[in-house]
Amino acid sequence: MADPTTADTATANAAGAPDTAAGPKTVDAGKWANKRVYHRLVIYTVGCHLFAGFIILLFELGTRNK
Repeated sequence: MADPTTADTATANAAGAPDTAAGPKTVDAGKWANKRVYHRLVIYTVGCHLFAGFIILLFELGTRNK
C-alpha cells in the first residue's frame, strides 16, 4: 500500500482533481478529504460551543444558590 502523503500531484491531476490556491486537492479512498475537514470543523465548533454553554449554565445555577 502506497503512502498517501508521498503521492505526487501529477497522479492527482490525472484523476481530474484541479489544484486549489492552497495546493492540490487530496483524495482519500475516493472521497475528498477537504470536505471531511470542513465537516469536522463544524462539528467540533458546535460541540465546543455546547460544552461552553453547559459550563456557563452550571456557573449561573451555582450563583443562584448563594
